[in-house]
Amino acid sequence: MKQQLKISYVTPYDASDVHNWSGTGYYIAQALIRQQVQLEYVGNLPFEFESSFLSRLRRKYYTNYSSKGFMPERESSVAKGYANAILQRVSLDTDVVFSSGSIPIAFLKTNKKKVFYTDATFASMVNYYPDFTNLSGHTIRQGNWLEEKALKNCDLAIYSSNWAAESAINDYHIERDKVKVVPFGANLISSMSLDDIEKLLESKNRKECRLLFLGVDWERKGGDIALQVARYLHEHSIPVHLDIIGINHPLELPVYATNHGFISKSTPEGEQKIKEFLSKAHFLLLPTREEAFGIVFCEASSFGLPSVTTKTGGVTTAVRDNVNGMTFALQASPEEYAVYIAHLFNDFNAYKKLAISSFKEYESRLNWDVAGKTIVNHIKELF
Repeated sequence: MKQQLKISYVTPYDASDVHNWSGTGYYIAQALIRQQVQLEYVGNLPFEFESSFLSRLRRKYYTNYSSKGFMPERESSVAKGYANAILQRVSLDTDVVFSSGSIPIAFLKTNKKKVFYTDATFASMVNYYPDFTNLSGHTIRQGNWLEEKALKNCDLAIYSSNWAAESAINDYHIERDKVKVVPFGANLISSMSLDDIEKLLESKNRKECRLLFLGVDWERKGGDIALQVARYLHEHSIPVHLDIIGINHPLELPVYATNHGFISKSTPEGEQKIKEFLSKAHFLLLPTREEAFGIVFCEASSFGLPSVTTKTGGVTTAVRDNVNGMTFALQASPEEYAVYIAHLFNDFNAYKKLAISSFKEYESRLNWDVAGKTIVNHIKELF
């Protein structure tokens, strides 16, 4: 291998644009670039679904005559189209074809090393996320087939969580040595130091517990449960306020909760507002029902903000109990969350210890610099 690693970064979208995939593809690229690799963007891959007559026929059938879900992006014609486009556009001197998902790798035939980095397998998402529920038998078979092809065809499969990695190993019988776990980082630039976090903690309101709900899907992210937790605290004489960010539809809220609507962190103004909420809050409260990873937990940790959430999907890789927050069982009652929050709010020394530990988790494990360095080290081991 030559002295400087050259990576061709393939994505169906434009990864140089921070507005795509919530900025994650952009931050992955920047993380790799900071590792002194030569990065070649191969983005906006053509979606060649309509090139297949059978695919068109299936879409017509499932759109007009079936109640089952159909996912055109899981059709082999799309994966083959991606592979053909990659072969035409990747430079001859590249060392690695690196994808932000498995599908572009499935049919890719090249002597270059093939690596993908993502947050879930197809099998782990079926009947888990709403969009993957009630799928047709054809889509399930096709999705699993493409996933298995990608895993067998790649040299390295990197996932953001243990949950996803174990699915690759157990559901697709892929050798464990081929699978690595590298947590995502925070899609919010924070330049805070430990001293800054300690000063921030001292400035926090100790008379009112500020809870922050940050998510765009009220039901999936457990918004009703967050509201019940706030209600329990309020009814048990603990001054509380729940700030809600990301929800644009009307919510019936008590006086101790405020819906601030969707705030885009892709604008300087929006990013500053979100940083202010992260700074003022005592806890990120997100009792999510389904979650492949949860970059918001990294962002909370970057502000020394403990996360209170659930043991589901990839969350337990992002949030470690008593290190940067606490994860509760999906069936946990609002009271269980509230008792935990109240205990820490009333014991500032214990809360401060957890908050500092949360920031250290961000510094050591949940940032893009660490992710980039780890990914590049794993790639170099292939040569």
